[in-house]
Amino acid sequence: MYKRLIIGILSSINCVIMAAPWTVVEYGAIGDGKTDATAAFQKALDTAAQAGGGVVDVPSGEYRINGFLLIPGGVTLQGTYRTPPTSDHEARPRMDGSVLQAYSGRGKPEAAPFIRLNGSNAVLMGVVITYPEWKQADVPPVAYPPTVFADYTTNTAVVDCLFLNSYAAIHFQNAARYLVRNVYGYPSYRGFYTDNCGDIGRVENCHFWPFGVAYKPDDPFCQWVNTHGVAFEFARTDWQYVLNTFCFGYGVGYKFSETKNGSCNGNFVGIGADSCRRPILVEQAQSPGLLITNAELVGRWGSTDSVGIEVAPSVKGGKVSVSNSAFWGPLDKCIWQRSAASQVTVIGSNFCNWDNGSTGSAAIEIAAGKAIVQGNTFADGEPHVRVAAGVESAIIIGNQATAGLVVDNQAGARTQVLANELSPVVWTKDAKLHYRVDVGAPGDRALVRKWHAQEAGGEWTDRPGTKRWSGAESLLLLPVVKGRTYTLTLELFMPVYALSPDAGLYLGERRLAAFPDQAGTAVITATVPAAKTEQIVLTVRCQGWCPKDLMPGNLDTRVLGVGVRSVTLRAKRAPKSVFDACRGTWQE
Repeated sequence: MYKRLIIGILSSINCVIMAAPWTVVEYGAIGDGKTDATAAFQKALDTAAQAGGGVVDVPSGEYRINGFLLIPGGVTLQGTYRTPPTSDHEARPRMDGSVLQAYSGRGKPEAAPFIRLNGSNAVLMGVVITYPEWKQADVPPVAYPPTVFADYTTNTAVVDCLFLNSYAAIHFQNAARYLVRNVYGYPSYRGFYTDNCGDIGRVENCHFWPFGVAYKPDDPFCQWVNTHGVAFEFARTDWQYVLNTFCFGYGVGYKFSETKNGSCNGNFVGIGADSCRRPILVEQAQSPGLLITNAELVGRWGSTDSVGIEVAPSVKGGKVSVSNSAFWGPLDKCIWQRSAASQVTVIGSNFCNWDNGSTGSAAIEIAAGKAIVQGNTFADGEPHVRVAAGVESAIIIGNQATAGLVVDNQAGARTQVLANELSPVVWTKDAKLHYRVDVGAPGDRALVRKWHAQEAGGEWTDRPGTKRWSGAESLLLLPVVKGRTYTLTLELFMPVYALSPDAGLYLGERRLAAFPDQAGTAVITATVPAAKTEQIVLTVRCQGWCPKDLMPGNLDTRVLGVGVRSVTLRAKRAPKSVFDACRGTWQE
């Protein structure tokens, strides 16, 4: 009995000794930010590996690494952080904790990575990695090899780290069961990339945002990242799991691409992308598809061509399923299905903003392939869904919209529309004979196209109200009774910048009324000839102008035209009462 007890005690002591961590300081590393610590780090890592694996500690300090590091299998290089470190919008923020200064590979993206996870169960944890030679003035950014790289490994991990000013932060190639958790940073070219990883990689709680960057939307460096950078990219990876991740200020937030190895399938929950030109871009997907849930997607600030989710024509069969997600901010289209060989399903999502360039885009543009749109909510704006002529099948069912769901169906019977919220406005014959559109009021979007968002009509002092700015050309879609002539009255504000000889209200190429030749508010009247259809399309045409270009200190980049407060149409022998076309009520 005593012999067994002694053996057990000795075994326990031996396990404790074997588990005791090494420290890089013991091997000569000095955290003064000046002394090259490459050899000391590598010696500590190799010693741990020779002992069968273990933890190599990096005490607080700034360690200059002129070369590159290999973390052997079974070894963890561990700094002081147990949550992801952060920093403010500063090019040189204060550095606390365990900081590794990367000097190798500048201008040589094909050189050895700064840190290679060089075997299974290799781990990097709790450090800040910074590039002291990085400059925000370098545009495009100077290329570097990946900060962390792994290939032909299993069960490797990057945890609780900050990648400050990396060019390409993390790259997993031919790896399986990797874990990336609690990683922050603002990599300029690409944050995370994986390819040919066939067995359930996990990316959790990662945040790519302008840490360590003096961020301004019009700064050349920020603009470069916001048009060329990719936060997360997934090529061939099977059963990929991504949970609670976020990115800001990238050209593409989440990119699904294809290599010779194939493409991705996986589960993407709680993902967010703000100020991205393409929050999600699907270039290819495996047949099991991409499951996107609880996503929050916002277009690039200041843009008019951002798309929340674009399914590119190159997609060959992979399904994209979107549920319980939200779209807002500067978006032209929220979802753009362009692949003839794929299917997109959108369920239970909320569409707040779209068509911010006032070009007539729909929230969901189904340009090809198949789609199901079910149980979603849409804010004020039209059309909500557009189905192009070549679409194979579209099912639009059970959706709600502020003023009734509007579907622009160009595919005929291949589109099925059922049980969607209807407009509260009922157009009787009498309503079509005499009505007023309060432009900018809730419910006006059924009657206007290519106009800017509603705003207060401050140019008028006689009564409070709203208006919309037109563009250089904006449309009015007005119901009429066939064969009846109308008098149209238009209340507008003409800025001096919009004045032009051909400014006016047009029916086709025929000008029905000229606009004023001086700035100010005005009431324009025109005779609208009898039509052969139950709707006429009139064009408001003028000189387009940009406030940012013409008004010092103004940051508004929209192309504006004239401000319009109301449009009234009245046929001869029409009822005296006027129908409110936005609210669906009659007024004396």
